This record gives sequence, structure tokens and C-alpha cells, in this order.
Amino acid sequence: MKAAAASLEVYWADTLDGATPTQIVLFSGATNTGCGGATSAVGPFYCPPDKRVYLDIGFFQTLQNDLGARGGEFAEAYVVAHEYGHHIQNLYGILDRIKSRNGPASDSVRSELQADCLAGIWTNHATTVPNSSGQPLITELSEDDIARGLDAAASVGDDRIQQKTQGQVTPESFSHGTAEQRMRWFTKGMDSGDLTACDTWSAATL
Repeated sequence: MKAAAASLEVYWADTLDGATPTQIVLFSGATNTGCGGATSAVGPFYCPPDKRVYLDIGFFQTLQNDLGARGGEFAEAYVVAHEYGHHIQNLYGILDRIKSRNGPASDSVRSELQADCLAGIWTNHATTVPNSSGQPLITELSEDDIARGLDAAASVGDDRIQQKTQGQVTPESFSHGTAEQRMRWFTKGMDSGDLTACDTWSAATL
């Protein structure tokens, strides 16, 4: 996660003309944030007021045990990259566009899918992002790494979570997008490596 966080910081600062980095705060159980108190039940999240990413250290076990993800290092990197995507959205005022919070085409879903796409863009460039010595921070991403990242994206789709927790899927309460959508937008970013591929806001079909 440290390597992923460092790589994300360097990549986005270079790509977006000095985008200020975010701090990634690890916690266990509960913590106080600029968005109020938070517990591990909320999962990883980005808090716009204090511009920080919060990650409960037990989430990745939950991702595997409760949500059925395969796990692995790049599954964790995907989660960090997705939350970092929200930081980029915040820096550029995109999070201010969120008005509708629920529904299959809601602003919340569009924001989350864009963050998946931004995570994919970083993935495209991850093995070329250098450290202070000019060496790649992440030296290799295998097909298995990518598969685990896609699997993690699918496991946190609204439809997968709803089916597991309530036994049925209710699209009117979607806030993040389906498993298929999350994988597809992550893949769009990864395949293109281009910010123009991530315009979920004007997309007629998500």
C-alpha cells in the first residue's frame, strides 16, 4: 500500500501539474475525521473537508471473507487508487457536482465509476512512475495482479453487496455502480491511460 500511495502521489502530481497529495490514514475500529466520526463499518472512504483517505486495516480481510474477493497486493492497491481518485475529483471541484445520492444513474454512481476509471489510468502507468532515484516504484504488474484488481472492483459492486446482504438487488438504492460497471470503467481507464476516457458525467450509458 505504501508503494501504491507513493506511486499515486508522484503520478498525479506529474500528470495534473502539481496536484497536491492526500494523506492516507490507517485506523482500526473507529476514528475521528473532518467528516465526523467513522467506524470500520463504512469501509474505505475519502473525506473532502480534510482531504484525506481513511482505510480501516481490517477492510481487506472483510473484502475477502465477507465480499468474496480473491485479495492480494494489487487488490489493495486498487482500493487505494480508487480513493485517491476521489481526492483528484475533490481538487478539481468534481465532488461538488454530486446532488443525487441514490439510483443507477445518480451523481454518486457517476462519481464512483469515475474514481474507478482514474484508478485504471494510474494502473496503466504504474510501472513507469519513478521514485526519487529514478527507479520504478512498482516494477511489474502481472495478469494475475490485474485480475485481482478487477475482482476487487467487482466484489464492491452494489448488486453483489446487496445480493449478499439482503438477498435481492434494488437498483434505486445504488450508490457505487454494479460489479460489471465498476470493472468496465476501471478497464476503460487502464486500457486508455487517458483522462478523456473517464467522463462518466456525460456518458449516456454507464
